[in-house]
Amino acid sequence: MLVGISGTLSSGKTEVARYFTFQGFKVIAYLPNRDIKLKYNACTPASDELNQELEQLAIQDYARMENHKVFHDIDSLLEFVTINWRENYVISHIDDISMLKALQKRPFFLHISIDAPIYLRYKRSRQYHKTLDEFVMENDEALFNVKSPLLEINNQAQVKIINTSSSTKDLFIKLSELNLLDPTRLRPNWDSYFMRLADLAALRSNCMKRRVGCVIVRENRVVATGYNGTPRHLLNCNEGGCSRCNQGQGSGANLSTCLCLHAEENALLEAGRDRIRDESVLYCNTCPCLTCSIKIVQSGIREVVYAQSYSMDEQSHKVMSDANIILRQYQPPVDGIFI
Repeated sequence: MLVGISGTLSSGKTEVARYFTFQGFKVIAYLPNRDIKLKYNACTPASDELNQELEQLAIQDYARMENHKVFHDIDSLLEFVTINWRENYVISHIDDISMLKALQKRPFFLHISIDAPIYLRYKRSRQYHKTLDEFVMENDEALFNVKSPLLEINNQAQVKIINTSSSTKDLFIKLSELNLLDPTRLRPNWDSYFMRLADLAALRSNCMKRRVGCVIVRENRVVATGYNGTPRHLLNCNEGGCSRCNQGQGSGANLSTCLCLHAEENALLEAGRDRIRDESVLYCNTCPCLTCSIKIVQSGIREVVYAQSYSMDEQSHKVMSDANIILRQYQPPVDGIFI
């Protein structure tokens, strides 16, 4: 695994990188020839001479940790991490968008961004003898200058951490709770994969009440997808096609007057019983309502996986339990945390 860390000024990037070193990761650095004269090979073992130069120039916090290797061009870095993909490495202070895009193509790369309240970051940086105004100006320059890619880089992180910890020990405890080394962060398991497809299908919903998406799979192959909204050839719900949904009534009210098909209904209709058979699994980003649960039982679905709860959960649970259908709630890995 290769972990790349980006973040705002004094947010804790170095300490997060240090946490990974305690998990057996080795620190590697990417320092293109823009700040110092190259008097080293493209890939060289870190040396005291190099660390002293970096510290004197104050261009990175890498000098605070022991570097395994330092790279001065992206091709050498990519070649090294690709050949050694079974090893664990960490890069802090990612501020080069071209490097990030290159690393994002690798299936072993995890990008983490760090941020913290600006006044807390200022207090952490007081050793640099800056005033608050100077720190805020430097922060804004780093984030919002049109030539700076930092904002774009941070926004692309798979895991976003807000570091409000008062001590390094507290930070490390919170990081351990995130289970950052979970392999499904790099390659989603089947539950995560199909639930993301259900979330994607939900984006097509035109129902005014809620966005729901559904995917039916058999032997880990997609049989059908569905999302909620008015039937084909009728005016879309979000264009006034369903008067019940557009009245803004509470959940479950006047369902008999609703013209919207639910995501599960659309997927079941699309698939048909012959394609579903008894081994199919239905993924839905919202727990099916009672009406859909009855249809799911009749269709022959053997398992239902849902993400969000719904007001009819207890009734749906009972119907599916009586029909010996497995019903379970999907718990995704935490991709962000406030600490």
